[in-house]
Amino acid sequence: MRLTRFTDLALRVLMRLAVAEEDLPTTRDVAATMEVPYTHTAKVVAKLQHLGLIEARRGRGGGLTLTPAGRAASVGGVVRELEGAGDVVDCDGTVACPLRSACILRGALRRAQEAFFASLDPLTVNDLVAAPTGPLLLGISGGSTGAGRP
Repeated sequence: MRLTRFTDLALRVLMRLAVAEEDLPTTRDVAATMEVPYTHTAKVVAKLQHLGLIEARRGRGGGLTLTPAGRAASVGGVVRELEGAGDVVDCDGTVACPLRSACILRGALRRAQEAFFASLDPLTVNDLVAAPTGPLLLGISGGSTGAGRP
């Protein structure tokens, strides 16, 4: 199972915000810290905001914050939401697989995918920033001030 770049960045954004204490990083700050394009980060932030996991405030004193729901969110649940319910393989592609109606592999891959998600279910975003990860994230965040627009 391989996560999309979108999901990977979303998890890293959540982790970065989980260690933000008094500073409120902006979307630009987070993009710079994660070394990813601002536009990609902005799309991730918009999705996380839509899911109620983060809040974005504009203007002076604005920035990004993790909501209580975001802090307690199950990593498995977040990944399921962002990755979608699609199959690991595309049996119905441009040309449908001739084995589709009697394929054992498709079911096995679906069970493996669910086992992957289930292994992430007990972890929360808060768990992801326990030591040693949290202190490392604080070190690379650069102590942004968060002034400006999210």
